[in-house]
Amino acid sequence: MSGKVSRQILLYGVVCLAILLVPLLVDDAYLLNKYAHYLIFGMLAVALSLSWGYAGILNLGQAMTFGIGSYCMAMFLKLKTVPIHTGSDGLPDFMVWNNVTELPWIWVPFHSMPVALLAGILVPALLAALLGWFMFGGRIAGVYAAIITLAAMVVVNLIIIDQQSYTGGFNGITDLAQFDVFGLTFDAYSASTYYLIATCLTVTLFLALAVSRSKTGLILQAVRDQEERVRFFGYDVALYKTFVFALSAAIAGLAGMLYTIVMEFASPTFLGVPLSLSIVIWVAVGGRQSLIGAMLGAVFVTGVQGALSESEAFLETWTLVMGGLFVLIVLFMPKGLAGAFEALARRFPKTERTGGARHATEQPSKSQPHLGGAL
Repeated sequence: MSGKVSRQILLYGVVCLAILLVPLLVDDAYLLNKYAHYLIFGMLAVALSLSWGYAGILNLGQAMTFGIGSYCMAMFLKLKTVPIHTGSDGLPDFMVWNNVTELPWIWVPFHSMPVALLAGILVPALLAALLGWFMFGGRIAGVYAAIITLAAMVVVNLIIIDQQSYTGGFNGITDLAQFDVFGLTFDAYSASTYYLIATCLTVTLFLALAVSRSKTGLILQAVRDQEERVRFFGYDVALYKTFVFALSAAIAGLAGMLYTIVMEFASPTFLGVPLSLSIVIWVAVGGRQSLIGAMLGAVFVTGVQGALSESEAFLETWTLVMGGLFVLIVLFMPKGLAGAFEALARRFPKTERTGGARHATEQPSKSQPHLGGAL
């Protein structure tokens, strides 16, 4: 294992450990709930960084798979409340209000928790795979792929709003039961829920890191930089792009399920254009070619946004402040915060422990080219 990889793993481990230690330092349930929100947004940023930063696929509809995962969890939790919040025949309350007489077939499997959990991950992944097969099989890329993902998200959003009898329409799915596993209840404001989200974020980060460091990850980066050359070498570019697109969707679906647990409802706004564009901003600020940078960028932006929106001094101007911050970062730090820290680290030369080694480092041999800049 190279020194660079070891340092990268150590950095990821330190950041994840710091995240897991937060409940030991924070006793306020409201703050824990807020921090859990930020971590979920960090997962979303990791998902987009994987497809955009490593494969060059700008997904403007990332909120679509996030929202689908959210609704899968909401359907399961809603059916758990049916004995309490029901009008007749064991139907969710909003179905009774819309004169539905029988539980729709699409809702029936969500009586089972394993089915709901699998659906929250696999349905977004399969939908993304189908969309990816259509786009990448037809060699659609760049801005056209971005527009198609945005259009797909809008279509799904409109379907959910239109089918009010089965989805709750504009109101979404509310009055949900609390999520519990093996007798452990995950209240939205409890430390257990925060640990659940932090653990999922940790697993997601290391999974994404493993993919990025694998042969598949290297091929994806080559596709991002020179797609035609990779195709010339005989690789199935469409297959690789579809894979990372579906993996990104699966991570977003998991984040969506966690978001429903924290928010205690599901809403069409989770599949809205504002959220999708916000994800792009988070990743751009953190650094799209850095998984941990994208995650920290999401936490940083949403944290600052939350602080400004709650401040009386910035009550009406916080959106302008956030917009100005984004413009400054894009202009002066095109690789995001991660790129800025990396550039700063390169300014400090490495010093060797022994004088001879240090002298050799400072005086490269004339018979061999000095490759410091290339490496």
